[in-house]
Amino acid sequence: MANNKAIVLLSGGLDSATTLYYAVSKGYQCFCLIFDYAQRHKKEIRSAVKVAKRSGSKYKIIKLDLSGEGSALLDKKMRLSFRGGRGEKAIPSTYVPARNIVFLSIALSYAEVFKSRAIFIGANVIDYSGYPDCRPEFFKAFKKCAVLGTKSGTTGEKINIITPLIDFKKSEIIRLGKKLKVPYELTWSCYEGGDVPCGRCESCFYREKGFKESGLIDPLIENI
Repeated sequence: MANNKAIVLLSGGLDSATTLYYAVSKGYQCFCLIFDYAQRHKKEIRSAVKVAKRSGSKYKIIKLDLSGEGSALLDKKMRLSFRGGRGEKAIPSTYVPARNIVFLSIALSYAEVFKSRAIFIGANVIDYSGYPDCRPEFFKAFKKCAVLGTKSGTTGEKINIITPLIDFKKSEIIRLGKKLKVPYELTWSCYEGGDVPCGRCESCFYREKGFKESGLIDPLIENI
């Protein structure tokens, strides 16, 4: 691999942890970006750090103030989305306005500085909560922005946005992670951010569904 440097967006959840280990398995030297954006479930930040360290990857925690009234992840007065509590096509209350656009833009900047040719993000469109910035068409459009809006892109050294899990079911992600020896016991998915998963929020729902369909036991709830 001529250039094996990669930027990985690492949240501390199932998908991003699996994406990191996937990138490492492909021979990439990964630098993880972990965002502290005033989210209510700050526990995921600590999980991300543990996952990065376990993988042997360097990391940086970036603080952003996205606080406001636009998302239940930022405003504790807003009610979290629970499975079955909204229409299937409705965007959930946990949507953070333009979050992936912000994160990917920062990742692009780091990629140019570090001369990385790849950015990995663990978005997927099958078992997801309806976020518009997790769709394949969004990433296709952002790739064009990355070419048009960066020095790297205009000089023919484009930075690729890689979404290896985009078409995976949650169960397929977990099975892949099992093969890659992802330490799922270190990950965190629950939006509540308590001591144990709440088991009610949409993130908990999809995690539980994924482990059930994969035939594996979630190490976070195994001993509860």
